[in-house]
Amino acid sequence: MSEPPSVILLHGSDEYAIAAHIEKLVTALGDPSTADMNIARFDGRASFNFDDLYTAVNAMPFLAARRLVVLRNPTAAFPGRTPKQAAPEAEAGIEIAPSANRKKFLEMLDHIPPTTTLVLVEQEALKPDHWLLKWVKSAGEKAEVKAYFMPKRWEMSKWLENEARKQGGRIEPQAASLLAEMTGEDTRIAAQEITKLLTYVNYARPVTTADVEQVSIFSAQGDVFALVDALGTGDGPAAQKMLHRLLENEEPFQLWGMVIRQFRLLLQTREMLDERGTVPEVQKALGLHDFVAQKVVNQARRFTMSTLEAIYHKLLEIDEGAKTSQVPLDLALDMLLVELAG
Repeated sequence: MSEPPSVILLHGSDEYAIAAHIEKLVTALGDPSTADMNIARFDGRASFNFDDLYTAVNAMPFLAARRLVVLRNPTAAFPGRTPKQAAPEAEAGIEIAPSANRKKFLEMLDHIPPTTTLVLVEQEALKPDHWLLKWVKSAGEKAEVKAYFMPKRWEMSKWLENEARKQGGRIEPQAASLLAEMTGEDTRIAAQEITKLLTYVNYARPVTTADVEQVSIFSAQGDVFALVDALGTGDGPAAQKMLHRLLENEEPFQLWGMVIRQFRLLLQTREMLDERGTVPEVQKALGLHDFVAQKVVNQARRFTMSTLEAIYHKLLEIDEGAKTSQVPLDLALDMLLVELAG
């Protein structure tokens, strides 16, 4: 098997696909007992120290052929100089020179040891003129770039069918369409649901619509509707009771994906209602079943656009905090309900 490049740049919105790519690199390290000792992870947004990264990149592998170093958010770790720092007369907002730390980082990239693979992760699409993409292009065979983007809503059914095949099973097209309705574009949750459904049918037959209704998050999504209903009417105790019931049966991150999707739908629906949109127009624009569209419209009418924008902004803050392990997700959800109900 050929050795991976010294530097791999992964960017895009599909966190699940990026995580799967990294997991393949971890598996390639061999024995898990020694692999863990040859993996280092850093985040450019969380107490990042360049010297620690440099040491990890240049360390020799321990009882293995290679080391793996993962740096998330390198753009945040190595910002460029601002015009105020570099040239006061320059147009405001235009980056015109790399910072000293970025120069050190790029020099390090040019001299990665052959026994180290450095993975750079940006969870958004990078523009073609981004400095990391420019470096990868100049690095030749020692570096590669992969872009992973979330599938569009109308692509999710096919994505689910393909994911079922990757996991060694099958799902019927109608069942995939129903499951896509409930998972939205969240590929991580969708993949987890495929695993659950294939296990339920013991990989012996295709997953059917009845299986999805019986086993998947279909029923949990209904409880999320009820939770949002309680918030819309100001019934905090009922909302918390529903949340705790959901947490007893669902993984926090799985539930979290459903909550974010629900408020994203409400935000989009509220915008359409403010422009005099109708239920059929909401159904068509968001690709919803008619009964789901009616429920979303009814809920969106209970919130103002400014309230939904504030809630969605708060959800994104919690999401970032949970991914950096600042606050346990179940606790963050509970605190959010207290704040919203209050």
